[in-house]
Parts: sequence; structure tokens; C-alpha cells
Amino acid sequence: MTDPFAPSRRDFLAASAVGLLGLTNLAQGEESRSDSALLYVGTYTDGTRSEGIPLARMDLRSGELRLVGSFAAGPNPSFLAIHPNGRVLYAVNELEQYKGKPTGAVSAFAIAGDTGALTRRNEQLSEGGAPCFVSVDRRGRVVLVANYVGGSVAVLPIKAYGALAPATQVVQHKGSGPSAERQGAPHAHCIVPDPSTRFVLAADLGADRVFVYRLDLENKSLRHVEGGDAVMRSGAGPRHITFHPKLPLVFVANELDSTVATLRFDAERGALSPVDTRSTLPVGWAGTNYPADIHMAPSGRTLYVSNRGHNSIAVFSVADSTGALALEQVISTDGDWPRNFSLDPTGRWLLVANQKSNSIVVFERDPKNGRLTPTPQRIAVPRPVCLRFRANTIFS
Repeated sequence: MTDPFAPSRRDFLAASAVGLLGLTNLAQGEESRSDSALLYVGTYTDGTRSEGIPLARMDLRSGELRLVGSFAAGPNPSFLAIHPNGRVLYAVNELEQYKGKPTGAVSAFAIAGDTGALTRRNEQLSEGGAPCFVSVDRRGRVVLVANYVGGSVAVLPIKAYGALAPATQVVQHKGSGPSAERQGAPHAHCIVPDPSTRFVLAADLGADRVFVYRLDLENKSLRHVEGGDAVMRSGAGPRHITFHPKLPLVFVANELDSTVATLRFDAERGALSPVDTRSTLPVGWAGTNYPADIHMAPSGRTLYVSNRGHNSIAVFSVADSTGALALEQVISTDGDWPRNFSLDPTGRWLLVANQKSNSIVVFERDPKNGRLTPTPQRIAVPRPVCLRFRANTIFS
């Protein structure tokens, strides 16, 4: 039976003609598949030489990265998400205006099983300006989008072959914060489903709030949970969210006050409540800084947050029983403006996308305490802002 998510030979050849650079490199990389993984890189294309979405192969033994291709993906394919089956990639096109409308777009691409090459399936409007975040529910039935300038979140159903249907719902956020420059209106910055896929959490930087919605996969819709939102500290500017893998906790990177907040999540009611707040900066440092990305080790014992300005990764230990955070390390990213980072599939390496210095830098990670050590491994990529490993790309 034909795999509905696998691109045809014709699709693959079309992709290579319009969007793939270095197809020879992809073919030559076959011998390096043992203990390797494919990495897709979201970028800003405005004013750069970026072709869209670069593709790299990582040697999971040495941490070495090697660019093997690049795919045209429209303007500013900045944030990426991969379908749970590993066969489709979704990218926001982060624009305030698209085709004469005050919106950006979301593009869908089939992923070739052998090489990782991308074939465009289709695109849909994000129904709001400057979409900056995209995620997929664990069942692979809907794409969720946060529109930063639009201050809204949208639900786009996934059709056959991984293509996207038009948005079935757009929810306009309301609210503001004390910063007239950054919080005069809502700015949705992140939207993620909870582990059960019953609820969705959306961080809004402008409203100083993490909104909670009930996710209806049958009707492809969201319903706001009254009394479920987390009202953040005034001026915090919540940006990105991650869940603890074992405890009922959510961690939020706050962009405007350089903190990480711990929230308790009642998974039965869909309600958040504040627990604690910690600085992401070393004691005594008082420069301009904007935390960006946040991720937790699969063990649940280490939390990482990137600092733009201080240009570092903050490493927190996480108490096994309570989830309490303690700042253990703040290490330079050896670059400028670490907008995004990712753990590799083995958990041995942590990769940082330094947006302004056009580099992806690799750190070795201690599996016992989570601390990071610099390595010489790095590659040059124009304005990298998102890192996504393809599922099921570890070969032994």
C-alpha cells in the first residue's frame, strides 16, 4: 500500500529543481547515516543569503554538523514543527502582510524518507500578522499557530498527505501590560498542546498571560477554560513554554523580566497556578537581556533557557519530588542572540542557533548533572532561529 505521507518521485524531482541545493551532498551522505540525525533549520530570509530551510546531518558520536542541502520555503520560514510521524514539516512564513492581507502563512512540506528532502504540499494563511510559532498535536490532526503581531492563535486541520486546510478557528487574545513599547496590545508568542492533547496553552507576551484552551480534535476548535489562565507577574512578557515530563508543572520563559516561572497545571480542570519565579541571569549582571527559548531534559532533572543579550544558556537543576529550580550554570553561547536551541535525539548534545552571528554551535551535555561543555563543532547559517530534529533519524 502506498504511504500517503511519502513524496512521489515526481514530487521529489520538482523539489530538487526549485528548492534543493546540494542534492549530491545528500546522496554522498548515505554512508554517514550510522549514528546520525537530520536537523532542519528555520531562518529569516529578509536581507540574507538564506535559501529558506537548511538541512544538516549530525554525527551523534562526535557532535559534528554538516550542511547537506537547503530548500526554498517562501519568505521567513522562521519557526518549524514536524508531524509526529516524521514525514511532514510545517513552517510559518513570518510576515505581517501576505498577498495583500494582514496575515502571514503556514507552509506544509513532505519529508522524503531516504534523504530528508522537502517537497512543498501547500500553504494556508495564518489569519494573523507575523506568525512566530507552530506546533502539531500528538495525534497529528491539527496545526496550532501563534500570530505575534495579530495577537491571535489559529487552528488549521491536517488533511491527507499532510497538507493543511484553511483555519477552522482564530481566537483573538485581549490584554496588555505595563511596557508601552512591547505590551500595548496582545502578542501571542507560543502555543503548545499539553501531553494529554486535551488542552492547549498559549503564552501571550503582550497580555502577561498564559491562556488555557480545551482542544476539540473532532471539531478542530479551541474553547477557553474560564479560570484556567495563569496571570503572570506584571511586565514579565511570557514567551515560550515547556512541560515537566513527570510532575504536573509548566515552565515559562519570560522575555521582558529575564525570569523563568514555574506553574502548577491541573490536568483535570485545565487550570494553571503560580508556584515560583527565578532569574535566568547570574547575580550582579544588569545589562539588557531577553530570554527566548526553553527546554527540559527528558529525565526532568535539568531545565535550559536561552538569554539574548547576555548571550548564554542558563542551566537549572530540577528537584525530583517538587520541581524546584536552582541555577547551576550560565554558559556563553559563543555567539550573538541565541534565539532557539535544541537537545539532540540522544540527549548528549545541545545545539544553539545564534541569530545575529549566523552560527549553530554544539555543546556537550553531561547526562548526570546536565551541565554544558563547549565543543569546536559549529556551522555557519544565515540568521538561524529554529532547530528541529527529524523524528526517527537515529541510525545504529
